[in-house]
Amino acid sequence: MEPDPRFTLANERTFLTWLSTALALSAGGVAMAALPDGLFIPWVRTALAVVLVTLSALAAGMAYPRWRNIQRALRDRTPLPPPALAAVFGYGVAAVAVIALVVIVMGA
Repeated sequence: MEPDPRFTLANERTFLTWLSTALALSAGGVAMAALPDGLFIPWVRTALAVVLVTLSALAAGMAYPRWRNIQRALRDRTPLPPPALAAVFGYGVAAVAVIALVVIVMGA
């Protein structure tokens, strides 16, 4: 059975948002890696860049499977799957922000 088109379109918008988030995380990681040497301790800068780009890859890699699983649940009228990686993204981005904040404050 076809789900209500509004739900299908909402699912598609969520899929595109995951991709947008992946692009933003990737851009943040590249920007972090490109900072001049004097702004951050080199290994901290590299670690933060790696975390951001890794989160980007996870977001992009999990976007389609999540879209597909939700679409299947909508068609079958079964419960929607939980967002399995939501905590990873939330805590990952928060950790990068806190570490960057500490380094910025300590360097000021």
